[in-house]
Amino acid sequence: MSATLSEARPAPAPSADARALLEARYGAAEAPAGILLNDTIAALLSHRTVRAFSDRPLPEGLIETLVAAAQSAPSSSNLQTFSVVAVESPATKARLAEVAGGQKHVVEAPLVLVWLADLSRLEEIGRRAGAPTDALSFLETLFVGIIDAALAAQNALVALESLGLGGVYLGALRNKPEVVAELLGLPPNVVGVFGLAVGYPDPQRPADVKPRISQRLVLHRERYDASLPQAALDHYEDALKAFQHGQNLPEVGWASVALARVRGAESLSGRDRIPEVLKALGFGLR
Repeated sequence: MSATLSEARPAPAPSADARALLEARYGAAEAPAGILLNDTIAALLSHRTVRAFSDRPLPEGLIETLVAAAQSAPSSSNLQTFSVVAVESPATKARLAEVAGGQKHVVEAPLVLVWLADLSRLEEIGRRAGAPTDALSFLETLFVGIIDAALAAQNALVALESLGLGGVYLGALRNKPEVVAELLGLPPNVVGVFGLAVGYPDPQRPADVKPRISQRLVLHRERYDASLPQAALDHYEDALKAFQHGQNLPEVGWASVALARVRGAESLSGRDRIPEVLKALGFGLR
């Protein structure tokens, strides 16, 4: 990192109107009407996954800035059960890329943040105080750590996008959590939940806003509605195929790909082993 944080040019204030932003996110047929809009909401609606990074150096102070944003996220009962490992070493990134199935953007990104559910800190504090920490062995507490890590990471992503950077989450680090633990020197009761590759987007390989399923499929008022309107699903298939066409990707839509990924244990890329791996990493899972 060679530039100063003050030299990092923030992303310009969004100029697109609400309708254009919503049509990009949902497709014209399912874009909701009448939303409230300001620069913060416009930036959130404009999120896109960045897998192609330029060689522009990251600014000094970036990691500390992102961690400050991350630690400003809510934490259940203020337990603060997450940690993050900042990885800049090319060799370590190459090993992480292997775990993630050879994703080249893991190597190309100047920074990879590995977000951890970390119960070891409270365990050690309890040991020093001579206080019991038996609740750390329950699945509920691991849930807290995973949720803390997810909330923190999303705060960091919003922060880095506001500075003109981009990122991509790396769930494939869960393919081999034990390898990640050994590579990063994680103590017992700590597990890598996912990674986040960070860098300046390559202007020669721009990303676009990927459509999401209709609000009609996710928003329920007062009680859950299981009707699952087919028209909304069909509109999403059309919107996603249009996105895929624009990105020169195979026009396969959504449902067939999503169903293939939940077909069975063989479709989980090794993540069907997570319960046994977590136990080997020291988690009680009671």
